[in-house]
Amino acid sequence: MAEVTMVQAVTQAIGRALEDDENVVLMGEDVGLNGGVFRATEGLQQRFGSARVIDTPLAEAGIAGTAIGMAAAGLKPIAEFQFMGFIYSALDQIISHAARMRNRTRGRLSCPMVIRAPYGGGIHGPEHHSESMEALFAHMPGLRVVIPSSPVRAYGLLLAAIQNPDPVLFLEPKRIYRTVKQDVPDDGVALPLDLCFTIREGSDITLVTWGAMVQETLSAADKLSELGIEAEVIDVATLTPLDMDTILTSVEKTGRCVIIHEAPYTGGFGAEIAARLAEKGLLHLLSPVLRVTGYDTIMPTPRTEHYYYVTEEKIIEAARKTVAFPETPEDLTPHQTNVA
Repeated sequence: MAEVTMVQAVTQAIGRALEDDENVVLMGEDVGLNGGVFRATEGLQQRFGSARVIDTPLAEAGIAGTAIGMAAAGLKPIAEFQFMGFIYSALDQIISHAARMRNRTRGRLSCPMVIRAPYGGGIHGPEHHSESMEALFAHMPGLRVVIPSSPVRAYGLLLAAIQNPDPVLFLEPKRIYRTVKQDVPDDGVALPLDLCFTIREGSDITLVTWGAMVQETLSAADKLSELGIEAEVIDVATLTPLDMDTILTSVEKTGRCVIIHEAPYTGGFGAEIAARLAEKGLLHLLSPVLRVTGYDTIMPTPRTEHYYYVTEEKIIEAARKTVAFPETPEDLTPHQTNVA
């Protein structure tokens, strides 16, 4: 079996869904003839025709609204937004209609649509091309937020999102679109939504993360092991609804937790996880929960964006401080905080 990249796994999953279910349709800007800006839909219009792989106008609100209408009528649209930063003009459609469809109709209608968007930095993109605003959407009742961290996760979770009867925002970390390869059997088997994945066992500290940051976190965990600190790594995968049980079980074992994400510090989804740990896991914690995050600023221009990134060195430093507590309490502060 040939190894594939994450972007190829996305193509595989969409192709499988289109083949297995005639109600599935794909739509978005340049998804057909051009195969998408990242070539995630390359060749699909040639296989399934322009009636099922639809090139749309450059109108994000129109894409979302049309997909909602399709979903209410019984289709299963996959709507691609070229970048997460382009999705803001569709917020009214997503919040006021897609996420509320089941509640508004008292269960008479659902909205089985998937909104796909490449997200995050790392490709030297201009403004609005490097957004990490997952917490904004995690705050919307009725909307699932799913973020894969590998080709295997991308394939299985995307199939599950397409099969789900309610709307799913599927954010694809474009920085690792082509940097990670795995064997991904095209067997049509979906992975479960609404569950965290424990991808590394450890006894000393729990590292919680998602998306592209899983790569740096796993690397940091390996380096921490060389220092005598065994880190357990949890890939959140589905932000909402959050599988807090898996995180709590891990923290009950390790007593310590560091949360890592690329999004800004203030109001990031890591704050929600930290708050729930304080509410439900306080008596198991041996030290304060730390967050290693992006800064409270817009992603810098390509020439300076590397200053923004969360690195494995920063994760290691936060983990070491957490494990050392309370010997060095004066140093136990969030590693990246608001930039004045």
